[in-house]
Amino acid sequence: MRIDAEAYQRALGEELRKVRKRRGWTRKELNERLQSEISLQTLATYELGTRQCSVVRLVELCVAMEETPQDLLARVHRRVFTDEPGRVRVNLAAVIGDDQPELQPLRRWCLDRQRQPGGDQADVQLDRRALEWLAELCGMPVAELVSRLHHLMNDTHQGS
Repeated sequence: MRIDAEAYQRALGEELRKVRKRRGWTRKELNERLQSEISLQTLATYELGTRQCSVVRLVELCVAMEETPQDLLARVHRRVFTDEPGRVRVNLAAVIGDDQPELQPLRRWCLDRQRQPGGDQADVQLDRRALEWLAELCGMPVAELVSRLHHLMNDTHQGS
C-alpha cells in the first residue's frame, strides 16, 4: 500500500480542525489548554496539513480536546485509504480540474459542494443513490461513472 503523505497530512489537519470546532474553540482557546508552548501559526499549519506534527504533539492535542488519538487516526486512515462499503471516494479538486466534457454536471456539483458550509473537505464519499443521480446527469451508466472516478482518483494519487 502506497502512502500519499500529503493527502494523509491534509486529512489529519482537517480532522484536528473538526474536533476543535466541534468543541466550539478557537485555536487560541485550544492553545491555552495545551501542556507545551506552541504558536497559533503552528496550530494553523497542523490544521491546514502543511506541517507534520510529532506523535507526542498529536497526543497532546488529542488529550487537550478529549479525543482519543486512535479514534482520530482511524478516521484519517479511513479517509485516505478506503472507500466505505457501498460508497466511492471522490476528490473534489480532481473532478473540478478534469476536462472530460461528459463530467461537466459532476464538476458543477463539486463546485457547488465546495461553496456550501463545511465544503472545505478535500474528499467526499458518494453512496449508490448519489452515484445513480450523478450518472444520470452525466448521461452515462453508473458503472462507467464509477470507473471514471476511480481513474481520476488514481491519477490524482500518482501525480502527488
